Amino acid sequence: MSLERMGLLRAGEAFRAESLPGGVSSDILRVDLPNRSPALSFCFKRALAKLKVAADWRAPVERNHAEVEWLRVVNELVPQAAPRVLGEDAQAGAFAMEYLAPGSHPVWKNELRDGNIRTETAAAVARCIAAIHAGTARRADLAERFANDHIFHPIRLEPYLLATAERHPACAARLRELADVTAHNKLALVHGDLSPKNILVAARGPILLDAECAWYGDPAFDLAFCLNHMLLKCLWRPQWRERYLACYDALASAYLERVAWEPRGAIEARVAHLLPGLFLGRVDGKSPAEYLTAESDRESVRRVALRFLLEPTDALADLRNAWNIELNAKDSNA
Repeated sequence: MSLERMGLLRAGEAFRAESLPGGVSSDILRVDLPNRSPALSFCFKRALAKLKVAADWRAPVERNHAEVEWLRVVNELVPQAAPRVLGEDAQAGAFAMEYLAPGSHPVWKNELRDGNIRTETAAAVARCIAAIHAGTARRADLAERFANDHIFHPIRLEPYLLATAERHPACAARLRELADVTAHNKLALVHGDLSPKNILVAARGPILLDAECAWYGDPAFDLAFCLNHMLLKCLWRPQWRERYLACYDALASAYLERVAWEPRGAIEARVAHLLPGLFLGRVDGKSPAEYLTAESDRESVRRVALRFLLEPTDALADLRNAWNIELNAKDSNA
């Protein structure tokens, strides 16, 4: 079996396996070896060919290896910013990594849900992302090692931008242009799924998970993807809107002040152009945000997203302010 091939399980050794909650793209298990001294626990992850969503969304299972390679690179560049890899079974599209107990490593999404909303956490996430981008920028060896366009396109560009274009003819050309620009900017190592559900909050700093979209490309995608969640959370828990927007500001400023591999204005503009496309994609793409259940909320997203897709801005503050105005108007009409 896979664990034996990794050298993590001895033939005939007793073990327990428990499914862990996670995303839609993989099976994730906690594996316990109770007879070891001391007892050993770790995570086992196997990529799925068809993702667990309503749409027919498929992606190559070799993305599992891309995640392993990303974890190894990041642990060299930013120690403790990602789990340690314990073994890989490329034959099965699976790997094992250290298990991080939830009691001392809460998921950032859960913290945001429960009102534990701290700009210090957002800034720490931004610094971590920027350090990874800075340490990998303009490196030909990593560009070759993570030449994963065949993974990034079906798991990110197609479901978030191109599928959304099919539903919005008025801005379809713009969405396709954004996908093309993103695909052709080969600047740094990109995580590709920087959602709060994939970030743990720990005493040692943020810990990034689920890098199966890892790709050498445009670092603007990572910042835009994370900022998108700060905007959407304003609809999830509207009573904490100002705190989510403060986290948006902290993410943007802490990241941009550390950009040294290109002009800051250039990457801010690409993030500001891409963000409304990702925003709209969480309503009308293949991976809609599960908490956007009210049509009035979805219409608010569409209004702001379509405005900035058709009339782009280079400033992230413009998007944040327009979203705040939209939500104030929504409150007034409630």
